[in-house]
Amino acid sequence: MAKTGTSDSDDVIIIKKYANRRLYNTRSSSYITLDYLAKLTREGKDFQVVDAKTGDDITHNILTQIIMEEESSGQQMLPVGFLRELISMYGNSMQSMIPQYLEASMEAFRKNQEKFQSAMEGSIKNSPFAQLARQNLAMFEAASSAFSPRKDKQAGPAQPAAASSDDEIAALKAQLSAMQRKIDDLVEKK
Repeated sequence: MAKTGTSDSDDVIIIKKYANRRLYNTRSSSYITLDYLAKLTREGKDFQVVDAKTGDDITHNILTQIIMEEESSGQQMLPVGFLRELISMYGNSMQSMIPQYLEASMEAFRKNQEKFQSAMEGSIKNSPFAQLARQNLAMFEAASSAFSPRKDKQAGPAQPAAASSDDEIAALKAQLSAMQRKIDDLVEKK
């Protein structure tokens, strides 16, 4: 989420809004759209929108405008009941507490979402289905390698006949074990 008013102003992208409603990214020296600002927000990039003429911080207005466009484009996320409650809080004695409450609620939601995703990834990684998928992949790779020519064999009449079936099975088992270790390493890295 875009944070405004942070102390580290070097990381803050300054966007100027001109009277003709155009937005100008001072870092990239290019005109941008509200969709671009929405993308920056989703990426967690910090930006501040200022009125080009007055220098006033209008980030709040622009973020509200982005929400309005998202809501009107069919991406409705804010329920009517919530909007009514929010509107009813304007002018209420509790109005000053609402911004902090909403920020804390969104932060808690974000943390819970991260915990849920981590729990799901952990349960899938260690599930019997993941083990079954690893075994199936290893068997498929072993079977496909059995049908492909071996690197250490050379074609020609001087080459002796294929090794005994016991040697081939031992070689396949070794390959299968090596592949299983590689799969396990890949899964652990995720």
